[in-house]
Amino acid sequence: MDAKTINRIYKKLSESIGNANSELHFKNNFELLISVILSAQATDKSVNKATGKLFELYPTPQKLLDCGEVSLLSLIKTIGLAPTKAKNIIRTCKILIDEFDGEVPGTRKSLEKLPGVGRKTASVVLNEGFGEPTIAVDTHVYRVACRTGLAPGKTVLETESRLIEVTPKKWKKMAHSYLILHGRYVCKAKNYSCGSCVISKECEYSEKSF
Repeated sequence: MDAKTINRIYKKLSESIGNANSELHFKNNFELLISVILSAQATDKSVNKATGKLFELYPTPQKLLDCGEVSLLSLIKTIGLAPTKAKNIIRTCKILIDEFDGEVPGTRKSLEKLPGVGRKTASVVLNEGFGEPTIAVDTHVYRVACRTGLAPGKTVLETESRLIEVTPKKWKKMAHSYLILHGRYVCKAKNYSCGSCVISKECEYSEKSF
């Protein structure tokens, strides 16, 4: 796919989606970090339902640490993998307090040392919390990038590297948001809606459904 087509894809997505804010509800980087940890293999809707009360009761790393794993689990039990996430979040809060003065670190190296934080989670926090032009590749972004021909890859990391390489600088900050929302609501895994897709002309997918 040539550079002009790639630029046109992002331009059309930006015009179609507009202000592509995260669908997770958070007020600061700590709430963002916890929300993204909870969102692994879970819907944003289910996470928001749990974090509304969670952040009201325990808005800081110290207060969440003090609440303990059992109490935390009772608040997030409706979210997938809740026991593991509760354990990781409590451990993460302790590290934030002990090593980062209760603040969320702004480097990938430090973020990926936190329990429950992998490359994708770190990329989301860096992008949405610190304004860095990272591109987090989840299942939706991977599907759109490969299906359209924008940045096909055999692995998530390969696609991420390709996206960073081919995405114009002006679009890098918002690329993750545009691609994830397009994949979530239009270019879905099943019942994808090519007829209402704003980038159908640029898309290289051979099995389009109109």
